[in-house]
Amino acid sequence: MHVTILAIESSCDDTSAALVRNGIVLSNLIANQKVHRNYGGVVPELASRAHQQHVVPVVDQALKEAGVEKNRLSAVAFTQGPGLLGSLLVGVSFAKGLALSLGIPLIGVNHLHAHIMAHWAGEPGKKVKTPGFPFLCLLVSGGHTQLVVARGFLEMEVIGQTIDDAAGEAFDKCAKVLGIPYPGGPVIDRLSREGDPHAFAFARPRIGGLDFSFSGLKTSFLYLVHDEVEKNPRFIEERKADLSASIQHTIVEVLMDKLEKASEQTGIREIGIAGGVSANQALRDALEERAKRYGWNIYIPEFIYTTDNAGMIGVTAYYKYLAGERTGQETVPLARFPM
Repeated sequence: MHVTILAIESSCDDTSAALVRNGIVLSNLIANQKVHRNYGGVVPELASRAHQQHVVPVVDQALKEAGVEKNRLSAVAFTQGPGLLGSLLVGVSFAKGLALSLGIPLIGVNHLHAHIMAHWAGEPGKKVKTPGFPFLCLLVSGGHTQLVVARGFLEMEVIGQTIDDAAGEAFDKCAKVLGIPYPGGPVIDRLSREGDPHAFAFARPRIGGLDFSFSGLKTSFLYLVHDEVEKNPRFIEERKADLSASIQHTIVEVLMDKLEKASEQTGIREIGIAGGVSANQALRDALEERAKRYGWNIYIPEFIYTTDNAGMIGVTAYYKYLAGERTGQETVPLARFPM
């Protein structure tokens, strides 16, 4: 018997819907919200309003593209958290209403868990290279930076995480200092290819164990730029590529240092990256270089599954469905939702 799940993702500023059948992604639609570029970051109130406008047409298109009728659904999955509460509320409310009207189960999914499960997001006719367990994953996004050991599809252990800012947040805030519009991370990645990664040195955080810190690094970057601009008002424009390459190199090296340490401590050589920042080319290159150096088996999701998307929510929900996990109609969205 087929298990067909409609999944909805609305944790931040992307409204996404996907159809997943037996763990295979049949459709994965994403509606972006460009309005936030005018404000240099996501505005929660605008995000929730945009989700209300997008959720019905995105779900309708996902069903049509997959060729699935609503009455053929086995369950409705949704992102329960973490995320922006107003944004989550739109997705949760829609999912609850649809599931209730169809008389089918609800499945709430942790957004961070789903990012890791993106490694198992396959599509019809495409073979996916999937990791074995235990699997060590560096989860890097705009709001989170974690080291996670996956011992099974539904068994995740966080062994390290940021104590302040996330790596993606560091990228975006440094980009803002350089006058780069939101989201700045992809632009820094592109500019870095033309710059010298060793042109500037920034203070690296000294945090024990497997935890991360990026607030001091951001401050170091800000002070250097500020001091140099006082000497030369055209400093940013003249050195933007070098500044981008240098801050990117520093962030990536901080991430890789901790990942190396985690692999050494756990003895795990099945290694992957996930989350929006895993689309960064320098991070991907660094992972491949370490794989050759240490004999790691590495796994990197396709670009479409690195950013926020409902496909990863549906794949996670599929394994929860098989395990008999269901979510009640009384459920509420959770802005903070530990894995």
